[in-house]
Amino acid sequence: MSGGMDDEALTADGARRSNGLPCEANALLRLLNDADRAALAPHLELVPFRNGDMIARAGDAADSICFPLTGIAAILDSLEGDRRYAVALVGSEGFIGWQLLLGNERWSHDVVMRAEHGMAMRLSAAALDEILADRPTIRTVLLRFVDVVMTQMSRTIVSSLAHSIERRMARWILLYHDRVREDDICMTHEEFRLMLGVRRSSVTDALHKLEEDEAVRSVRGRVIVRDRERLLLLAGDTYGFAEAEYRRLLGL
Repeated sequence: MSGGMDDEALTADGARRSNGLPCEANALLRLLNDADRAALAPHLELVPFRNGDMIARAGDAADSICFPLTGIAAILDSLEGDRRYAVALVGSEGFIGWQLLLGNERWSHDVVMRAEHGMAMRLSAAALDEILADRPTIRTVLLRFVDVVMTQMSRTIVSSLAHSIERRMARWILLYHDRVREDDICMTHEEFRLMLGVRRSSVTDALHKLEEDEAVRSVRGRVIVRDRERLLLLAGDTYGFAEAEYRRLLGL
């Protein structure tokens, strides 16, 4: 997993002081009982990432898992010619690095920080193995989240086959909106291209249609959510199933 911010950025300790972000800022860590959190706490390292930082690269050794506190970890799949496409998003509701729980010691996707500068709690693979051996309830919580991510990925695939660009765009905006702290979201045309697999001109046309419906307002490099309920109507069944599974499996 890549290191995070550059030399001008805050150190992890400085970020902790300035942001006051405890482990409980991550929903999965908050869900654990006191004993399980106490077992993890000494091994968690606070790490900062800038918007656009590469968190992990497909094929690299997976030496840790990461619990985002802020920001969005975009999960990207790659094809020949350096073509990359977004397949899932993870924010403070979950974790990345599930390959380690599934017996894979290498990252299967690129992971990039999106939407804003982010903070995360990182846990080494060695500590993870040791802790899970003694505390199986942590493994259960983590694997339930893995199932939710797989559900989100499958809906991404089905939606790309069955739904219009406008409907899929509404879904991705909702996924971002779920994971950031305000209605004004950093979402560039390039990010939409990664999510939708279409030309930039098609991204522009779809954004204009969502603006005509008064669901969003688009400014350079940003999307402002004006009417979430309208976005939900536009997204239809592209959105909601994975989110319902999250609530069912994790009670959150």
